[in-house]
Amino acid sequence: MLEISSVQAGYDRTTVLHGVTVSVPKDAVATVLGHNGAGKSTLLRVAMGLLKPKKGAVLLGGEDITRLAPHQRVARGMAYVPQGQQSFPHLTTAENLRLVADGRPDGKEATAEALDLFPVLRELSGRRAGLLSGGQRQQLAIARALITRPRLLLLDEPTEGIQPSVVAEIEETILALTRRGGLSVLLVEQHVGFAMRAAQQYYVLEAGRVTSSGEGGTGAEPTVRAALSV
Repeated sequence: MLEISSVQAGYDRTTVLHGVTVSVPKDAVATVLGHNGAGKSTLLRVAMGLLKPKKGAVLLGGEDITRLAPHQRVARGMAYVPQGQQSFPHLTTAENLRLVADGRPDGKEATAEALDLFPVLRELSGRRAGLLSGGQRQQLAIARALITRPRLLLLDEPTEGIQPSVVAEIEETILALTRRGGLSVLLVEQHVGFAMRAAQQYYVLEAGRVTSSGEGGTGAEPTVRAALSV
């Protein structure tokens, strides 16, 4: 589905990624783990077209999209949920969702499906997003992305700073989405247990380089924890 090949990228004269290669299988989850500053968010920005690589390539379904703008990648089925539970705080929950749904021929149906995944958002439809809890804003951010009906979803630390009960809901939703097919996920995550339960493939980044990779699953958790402890 997604191939990030030998990518070198950074900001101004600072190189953050040094020849990183990551692959996301079709209808599966690949997770990227690493300490703060390892380059995980930079990798997602490259994947989404928000940062152009100095070297390397990005392919989606075999098509070279390295030079495509973010909106062109969205049109090809990519969606991105950045770190930080982002929303439009002065708009209500319903208005945040309508911003994405309006103009889409299947907008109402897609919104209903997203709300089925996060039913608490129905109860909060009239509340301003800025008054939601961090977990509720994260559910809203993921729901907005899903309204576009992506075939590839990029998630940047979706459980960061969220109360454990909501973390469990978000984890189960992501697992359910990938189980039903039609969606691939590139997941950046700090919670190793969740990442290994969700992922078919994992990558550990350290200082902008892949230092460990392999098949996901709970059996790989000790190996990943050992790689992260170095």
